[in-house]
Amino acid sequence: MKKRELLRLAEPLYDEDQLAELSTAIDFASEHHAGQKRLSGEPYISHPIAVAGILVDWAMDIDTVIAGVLHDTIEDTVVTINDIESFFGRDVSFLVDGVSKVSQARSGMRDLKSYLPATKDNLTKLLIAVGQDIRVIIIKLADRLHNMRTLSFKSRDKQTKIARETLEIFAPIADRLNMGRLRVELEELAFSYLQPKTFKRLRQELKNRVGKSERRLRAVRREVDKMLDKEKIPHVMDGRVKSVYSLHKKLRKVPNIDEIYDLIALRIIVEDIDSCYLVLGVLHSLYSPMVERIKDYIARPKPNGYQSLHTTVVTKSGEIVEFQVRTEQMHDYAERGLAAHFHYNEQKMTDAYQRGQIAEMPADLAWIADLQEAAAALGSGEEVDINDLKIDLFGHRIFVFSPKGDIYDLPEGAFPLDYAYKVHSNIGDNAAGFLVNGRMVSFNYRLNHGDHIQVITKKNAKPKVDWLELVITSHAKNKIKAKVKKSR
Repeated sequence: MKKRELLRLAEPLYDEDQLAELSTAIDFASEHHAGQKRLSGEPYISHPIAVAGILVDWAMDIDTVIAGVLHDTIEDTVVTINDIESFFGRDVSFLVDGVSKVSQARSGMRDLKSYLPATKDNLTKLLIAVGQDIRVIIIKLADRLHNMRTLSFKSRDKQTKIARETLEIFAPIADRLNMGRLRVELEELAFSYLQPKTFKRLRQELKNRVGKSERRLRAVRREVDKMLDKEKIPHVMDGRVKSVYSLHKKLRKVPNIDEIYDLIALRIIVEDIDSCYLVLGVLHSLYSPMVERIKDYIARPKPNGYQSLHTTVVTKSGEIVEFQVRTEQMHDYAERGLAAHFHYNEQKMTDAYQRGQIAEMPADLAWIADLQEAAAALGSGEEVDINDLKIDLFGHRIFVFSPKGDIYDLPEGAFPLDYAYKVHSNIGDNAAGFLVNGRMVSFNYRLNHGDHIQVITKKNAKPKVDWLELVITSHAKNKIKAKVKKSR
């Protein structure tokens, strides 16, 4: 991608002044990257321009796009962060500086399996950079995506290292931000380098089966279209093919590919939530639903904010078909995640991030506040267990419900005390017992997805050292340690 192409891509999204500033940033970066080459032989400037193009495609705000153009200047040229601020303002310089800190933090990694930098200084940089403005990690994700797209020019050793890091770190971050389209592409590219033979075999298997399925599904699509038109429900229907890496993971649990029913899912996009449930009713009137496979992610969104209705049905001819039903905004968020928030509510969110008011973030991104808390703890000299943070940020998540029906996002394997401290420190400190789904459970009970939990508190209850064995989140551990230390 060249300057002219990037500006043409950006033109529908930004005003004249913003486009002029973007043009200036491209010229600035081009001048300072002059003479530098990528391994492909292309001028180095092609990379930051491509990163900016990805950010434009995600409809990010203009400051983020400009920071994408400039993100390598203070690392790879004589440009300083003060130069960036002088020419492009404080917000852009803050983002560029944050991206550089993330890069420095990653360079301090000693073991990819730890998922996070091994040294406290590097971890602090990463936490502060990400916690203060989430757009930093979005730029880094765009940077990683373009690097993965051009990974073929690296040596085999570097391909393997970068692909593994992508699969273990960057794809899970994309998932936590509900950037589904990005997550899938990162996983597919990484998997193709890590296990090329398996990737090619599964891709061919998927292609063969999808070809047969598509022919059989045409009649189903016509039948559903006809019924939805009859019910006067405006809709758009398309198909979603399972990714190769998702199939690879599924085959670990279900070795027989014939028992995997969602190789293709028919996706129905409608105008509003009421229409989603109307469509579900139509589908279940047409076909026999597999009751155990009906998932309502609208009433109970996934921990990353994903919303949709899923149902698997058996047609009259015996075909098993999965449907996903959602609104256009739900679909946009499922594809672009956090970037979609900027599209729908850019000014409010941008202002909130710049003021550091993390509490104003969408509820499904409340975990970012945990990053700030960990960063503050590190900055004040407290100890933070890196392994706990790994669980908090990259572990599998569950939903649990408060007595009032509020949803809380916790790592899989969490204890009731983790929930108590998530609600409020005082509730955790004074916890004396727990009711889960209406029955008393012990402190060592492991919470399950969908549990309804109530904390029984007593004024004379207080944290004990033993409680550290009954929590897995770093937030709860830090609160318990602080209270125990204070009581001593």
